[in-house]
Amino acid sequence: MMKLDKMIFKRNKNLKKERILEPIEAIKNLSPYSPTSSMDTINERIEQKPYKLDWNEATILPSPKVLAAMNKYLSGMNHLNWYPEILSKSLKTKLSSYVDLPEKNIIVTNGSDDALELVNKVFVNEGDRVIVPIPTYTHFYVHSGQRNAEIVKIASPDVFKTNLEGVLKAITDNTKIIYIVNPNNPTGVMYNEHQIRTILTRAPHAIVIVDEAYYEFAGISMSHLIKEYDNIVVTRTFSKSFGLAAQRIGYMVASDMIVENCMKIFNPKSVNRLGQIAAEAALDDIDHLNSYVKSVTEAKYILKRYFLSRGIEFRTTPANYVLIQHTMAKTLVQLLQDEGVYVRDRTSQMDGYIRMSVGTIEQTEEVMEIFDRVLDKLEKIERNSFN
Repeated sequence: MMKLDKMIFKRNKNLKKERILEPIEAIKNLSPYSPTSSMDTINERIEQKPYKLDWNEATILPSPKVLAAMNKYLSGMNHLNWYPEILSKSLKTKLSSYVDLPEKNIIVTNGSDDALELVNKVFVNEGDRVIVPIPTYTHFYVHSGQRNAEIVKIASPDVFKTNLEGVLKAITDNTKIIYIVNPNNPTGVMYNEHQIRTILTRAPHAIVIVDEAYYEFAGISMSHLIKEYDNIVVTRTFSKSFGLAAQRIGYMVASDMIVENCMKIFNPKSVNRLGQIAAEAALDDIDHLNSYVKSVTEAKYILKRYFLSRGIEFRTTPANYVLIQHTMAKTLVQLLQDEGVYVRDRTSQMDGYIRMSVGTIEQTEEVMEIFDRVLDKLEKIERNSFN
């Protein structure tokens, strides 16, 4: 071994005795987001016809125009070997019309989670206060947690009601973000425009993020408030009503000041090309979107009548999911999975509740047939437990 190699080896050997490779403090103490996915089970049970109703995805394929546009792109020259369209310019043009806001107020992101992370990275310092009404979409905690922020969770006396008073009381001089999912996941609760305006006015030094992942189903948006307030960000996604969850396309709309600062660190090529093409084509077929939303809306009320007829506590929401309460919720989730219906156990956030995505009317009728069998089994289990 050469003399230089021996010196390097000796130095590296000494370094091993010390802890030299560690993450920053915020990451050390951070609990990762742990999504509970049914995909492994679904892939294993190839004999089942799965009804994947646990992640609030669309239950049908996207518009035929989407598939046609993607196939056309892939059949041409220089597709996957070239970078995507920088800053998703073509998609932004269509989104501008869709949201009725200038292109300069839009950032297209790699899913709306990317937008949430971007705002935290740009505006949250260590120790800043981030206010989050709960229960809610928990992945957001990771975005603020990596900034070592103080995350203040505001619980409501009634999880199915807003808590404006609690949010306002929590606002301090070092509040940097107030995060509101509208409609909320998992409760379906919505803050109205007056309440959002009140928060924006009471916290002009903070960014109010209104997560509108389920906007197309709810039909109510706060995006127009960007014309009046500098401190609001609205995030949306193509993963739900448009059926493009696999393509990871989201976007945020915000004031000039917020967009300009976010663009300082935003990666202009972070959105994949197939996703861009798919989202553009989806916006070209609003009839497909409206038809699907209409079917889901009607199916929610079919489900409501069904569960009430069986004497089961049921809550509909403005989004594409419903809530079912049962004293044996965990057993119900397992029995449904055995029959190919995958729903989300939300008992840790709401006592005895499961959350179920809603599909088309036809799919809902098929799911209700399975529920009939499962609920009959559950009733037998309950009777036997009392004997």
